[in-house]
Amino acid sequence: MILLRHGQSEFNLLFTQTRRDPGIKDPKLTPLGQAQAEAAAEALAARQEIRRIIASPYTRALQTAAPLARRLGLPVMVNPVVRERYAFTCDIGSPVTALRAEWPHLDLDHLEEIWWPEIEEPAEQVLARAARFRGEMAALQDWSHTVVVSHWGFILSMTGQSVANGQWLDCDPTQPALEEVSWVHH
Repeated sequence: MILLRHGQSEFNLLFTQTRRDPGIKDPKLTPLGQAQAEAAAEALAARQEIRRIIASPYTRALQTAAPLARRLGLPVMVNPVVRERYAFTCDIGSPVTALRAEWPHLDLDHLEEIWWPEIEEPAEQVLARAARFRGEMAALQDWSHTVVVSHWGFILSMTGQSVANGQWLDCDPTQPALEEVSWVHH
Protein backbone atom coordinates (compact mmCIF):
# COMPACT_ATOMS: atom_id res chain seq x y z
CA MET A 1 0.00 0.00 0.00
CA ILE A 2 1.02 3.61 -0.37
CA LEU A 3 1.21 5.92 2.65
CA LEU A 4 0.82 9.56 1.54
CA ARG A 5 1.45 12.40 3.96
CA HIS A 6 -0.96 15.30 3.56
CA GLY A 7 0.19 18.47 1.83
CA GLN A 8 1.54 21.46 3.74
CA SER A 9 -1.03 22.79 6.21
CA GLU A 10 -1.34 26.24 7.75
CA PHE A 11 0.07 24.68 10.94
CA ASN A 12 3.07 23.17 9.11
CA LEU A 13 3.92 26.52 7.51
CA LEU A 14 3.96 28.46 10.78
CA PHE A 15 5.44 25.70 12.95
CA THR A 16 8.35 25.27 10.53
CA GLN A 17 9.12 28.99 10.84
CA THR A 18 8.81 29.32 14.63
CA ARG A 19 9.04 25.75 16.06
CA ARG A 20 6.09 26.80 18.28
CA ASP A 21 2.47 25.64 18.16
CA PRO A 22 0.57 28.41 16.34
CA GLY A 23 -2.74 27.30 17.87
CA ILE A 24 -4.62 26.39 14.68
CA LYS A 25 -7.30 23.72 15.09
CA ASP A 26 -7.79 21.28 12.18
CA PRO A 27 -5.81 23.45 9.73
CA LYS A 28 -6.48 23.59 6.02
CA LEU A 29 -3.88 23.17 3.30
CA THR A 30 -1.86 26.18 2.20
CA PRO A 31 -1.64 26.98 -1.53
CA LEU A 32 1.63 24.99 -1.55
CA GLY A 33 -0.19 22.12 0.19
CA GLN A 34 -2.91 22.18 -2.46
CA ALA A 35 -0.23 22.06 -5.16
CA GLN A 36 1.44 19.13 -3.37
CA ALA A 37 -1.91 17.30 -3.23
CA GLU A 38 -2.46 17.86 -6.96
CA ALA A 39 1.09 16.73 -7.79
CA ALA A 40 0.69 13.58 -5.68
CA ALA A 41 -2.67 12.87 -7.34
CA GLU A 42 -1.13 13.21 -10.79
CA ALA A 43 1.79 10.92 -9.97
CA LEU A 44 -0.24 8.32 -8.09
CA ALA A 45 -3.07 8.26 -10.64
CA ALA A 46 -0.52 6.93 -13.12
CA ARG A 47 -0.27 3.80 -10.98
CA GLN A 48 -3.14 1.81 -12.48
CA GLU A 49 -3.52 -0.52 -9.54
CA ILE A 50 -5.06 1.94 -7.06
CA ARG A 51 -8.58 0.86 -6.14
CA ARG A 52 -9.01 2.20 -2.60
CA ILE A 53 -8.35 5.55 -0.91
CA ILE A 54 -8.38 5.75 2.88
CA ALA A 55 -7.94 9.10 4.62
CA SER A 56 -7.75 10.49 8.11
CA PRO A 57 -10.72 12.70 9.12
CA TYR A 58 -8.51 15.78 9.53
CA THR A 59 -9.27 18.48 6.96
CA ARG A 60 -5.69 18.55 5.65
CA ALA A 61 -5.85 14.81 4.86
CA LEU A 62 -9.30 15.04 3.25
CA GLN A 63 -8.13 17.98 1.11
CA THR A 64 -5.08 15.95 0.06
CA ALA A 65 -7.17 12.89 -0.82
CA ALA A 66 -9.74 14.85 -2.85
CA PRO A 67 -7.69 15.40 -6.06
CA LEU A 68 -6.67 11.72 -6.21
CA ALA A 69 -10.26 10.60 -5.61
CA ARG A 70 -11.47 12.92 -8.40
CA ARG A 71 -8.84 11.68 -10.87
CA LEU A 72 -9.52 8.02 -10.15
CA GLY A 73 -13.28 8.26 -9.64
CA LEU A 74 -12.96 6.55 -6.26
CA PRO A 75 -14.67 7.31 -2.95
CA VAL A 76 -12.59 8.33 0.04
CA MET A 77 -13.01 5.99 2.99
CA VAL A 78 -12.56 8.01 6.18
CA ASN A 79 -10.76 6.13 8.94
CA PRO A 80 -9.79 7.79 12.25
CA VAL A 81 -7.28 5.00 12.96
CA VAL A 82 -4.87 6.66 10.47
CA ARG A 83 -5.11 10.07 12.19
CA GLU A 84 -2.13 12.01 13.51
CA ARG A 85 -0.68 11.49 16.98
CA TYR A 86 -2.58 13.93 19.18
CA ALA A 87 0.13 16.31 20.45
CA PHE A 88 -0.55 19.85 19.12
CA THR A 89 -3.49 22.22 18.64
CA CYS A 90 -3.65 21.17 14.97
CA ASP A 91 -4.62 17.69 16.19
CA ILE A 92 -7.95 18.96 17.47
CA GLY A 93 -10.22 17.90 14.64
CA SER A 94 -13.53 19.14 13.34
CA PRO A 95 -16.67 17.57 14.78
CA VAL A 96 -18.54 15.22 12.45
CA THR A 97 -21.38 17.74 11.99
CA ALA A 98 -18.84 20.27 10.62
CA LEU A 99 -17.18 17.63 8.44
CA ARG A 100 -20.60 16.66 6.99
CA ALA A 101 -21.28 20.28 6.08
CA GLU A 102 -17.87 20.59 4.36
CA TRP A 103 -17.77 17.07 2.84
CA PRO A 104 -21.41 16.02 2.23
CA HIS A 105 -20.44 13.19 -0.15
CA LEU A 106 -18.28 11.35 2.42
CA ASP A 107 -19.61 8.50 4.54
CA LEU A 108 -19.00 9.64 8.11
CA ASP A 109 -21.72 7.60 9.82
CA HIS A 110 -19.15 5.38 11.57
CA LEU A 111 -17.43 8.34 13.29
CA GLU A 112 -18.30 9.70 16.70
CA GLU A 113 -19.00 13.45 16.82
CA ILE A 114 -15.64 13.99 18.59
CA TRP A 115 -13.34 11.37 17.03
CA TRP A 116 -9.93 12.59 18.24
CA PRO A 117 -8.43 12.06 21.74
CA GLU A 118 -8.93 14.61 24.51
CA ILE A 119 -5.34 14.50 25.77
CA GLU A 120 -1.87 13.98 24.29
CA GLU A 121 -1.55 10.49 22.89
CA PRO A 122 1.37 8.44 24.24
CA ALA A 123 3.77 7.07 21.64
CA GLU A 124 2.87 3.49 22.58
CA GLN A 125 -0.79 4.14 21.69
CA VAL A 126 0.14 5.45 18.24
CA LEU A 127 2.35 2.42 17.63
CA ALA A 128 -0.49 0.13 18.77
CA ARG A 129 -2.92 1.94 16.44
CA ALA A 130 -0.46 1.54 13.56
CA ALA A 131 0.00 -2.16 14.38
CA ARG A 132 -3.79 -2.66 14.43
CA PHE A 133 -4.17 -0.92 11.07
CA ARG A 134 -1.26 -2.94 9.67
CA GLY A 135 -3.07 -6.13 10.69
CA GLU A 136 -6.38 -5.00 9.20
CA MET A 137 -4.72 -4.12 5.90
CA ALA A 138 -2.64 -7.34 5.79
CA ALA A 139 -5.89 -9.31 6.09
CA LEU A 140 -7.10 -7.80 2.80
CA GLN A 141 -6.03 -9.65 -0.32
CA ASP A 142 -5.78 -6.44 -2.32
CA TRP A 143 -3.97 -4.22 0.21
CA SER A 144 -1.40 -3.31 -2.44
CA HIS A 145 -4.09 -1.34 -4.30
CA THR A 146 -4.61 1.13 -1.43
CA VAL A 147 -3.49 4.72 -0.87
CA VAL A 148 -3.68 5.89 2.75
CA VAL A 149 -3.64 9.67 3.22
CA SER A 150 -2.26 10.21 6.67
CA HIS A 151 0.19 12.17 8.80
CA TRP A 152 3.83 12.41 9.84
CA GLY A 153 3.42 10.60 13.19
CA PHE A 154 1.22 7.78 11.89
CA ILE A 155 3.45 7.13 8.86
CA LEU A 156 6.47 7.18 11.18
CA SER A 157 4.72 4.59 13.37
CA MET A 158 4.03 2.41 10.33
CA THR A 159 7.46 2.66 8.67
CA GLY A 160 10.00 4.22 11.02
CA GLN A 161 10.58 6.86 8.33
CA SER A 162 9.94 10.59 8.43
CA VAL A 163 8.26 11.95 5.30
CA ALA A 164 7.73 15.53 4.18
CA ASN A 165 4.39 17.03 3.24
CA GLY A 166 3.08 15.58 -0.02
CA GLN A 167 5.54 12.66 -0.02
CA TRP A 168 4.63 8.98 0.02
CA LEU A 169 6.16 5.63 0.82
CA ASP A 170 5.30 2.10 -0.19
CA CYS A 171 4.46 -0.02 2.85
CA ASP A 172 3.98 -3.77 3.11
CA PRO A 173 1.54 -4.40 5.98
CA THR A 174 2.46 -8.08 6.09
CA GLN A 175 5.85 -7.07 7.56
CA PRO A 176 6.15 -6.99 11.37
CA ALA A 177 4.88 -3.91 13.21
CA LEU A 178 7.43 -1.54 14.70
CA GLU A 179 7.95 -1.71 18.44
CA GLU A 180 9.50 1.74 18.76
CA VAL A 181 10.38 4.79 16.68
CA SER A 182 12.30 8.02 17.17
CA TRP A 183 9.82 10.89 17.53
CA VAL A 184 12.43 13.50 16.57
CA HIS A 185 11.04 15.46 13.62
CA HIS A 186 13.75 16.02 11.00
